[in-house]
Amino acid sequence: MPSAAPVLLIVSAPSGAGKTTLCRRLLKDYPGLHYSISCTTRAPRAGEQDGREYVFLDEATFLRRVEENAFLEFARVHRHWYGTPRAPITDALAAGRDVLMDIDVQGAAQIRTAARAAPADDPIRRAYADIFVTPPSLAALRARLEGRGQDRPDVIERRLRQAGAEMDAAGDYQFQVVNDELETAYGVIRSIYIALRHRRQPLLAPGACAPRPAGGG
Repeated sequence: MPSAAPVLLIVSAPSGAGKTTLCRRLLKDYPGLHYSISCTTRAPRAGEQDGREYVFLDEATFLRRVEENAFLEFARVHRHWYGTPRAPITDALAAGRDVLMDIDVQGAAQIRTAARAAPADDPIRRAYADIFVTPPSLAALRARLEGRGQDRPDVIERRLRQAGAEMDAAGDYQFQVVNDELETAYGVIRSIYIALRHRRQPLLAPGACAPRPAGGG
């Protein structure tokens, strides 16, 4: 598939909106995509492997890497640190590989701000593109979270409050995909990715307005 330049595709969504499923489908269909694995100071959960779901670090090591400017973005969430390592992404882009990042709104905002402030020839600014995946409504999101049966009612309420705040940031993204029906939403994301691979100019410009949202259902 021809491309003017590698793509750094950031995908964000509220918890339960289907982001992880959509990203896994894209990675399956395009095995050449480099998936960015985040670092965290929280302990591994059952079934998680170091270097697969996350790179697990102790807090001293994580903070040392912050001082070394080793992260594109980082944040403290629920008493634990999370961060996106810079080197694997810049190395992949330098090798001409596309990169997929599955990160939250806060992390995406940090990278977007840094990319806009970077020189026009900066590889991350040239490669940057982002998609916000949204549920059709908060009521539909509530039904999905309750249907999963994974969270206590108070956790669901907290996730819904957070989702409302995250959905307010959807206008900051270049593309918005409504995940009402999974196959349709995936088709939209796949089409966006293919179009990005054929773009002739970077999408990100200083103070650029986001394009009109793309509906996925």
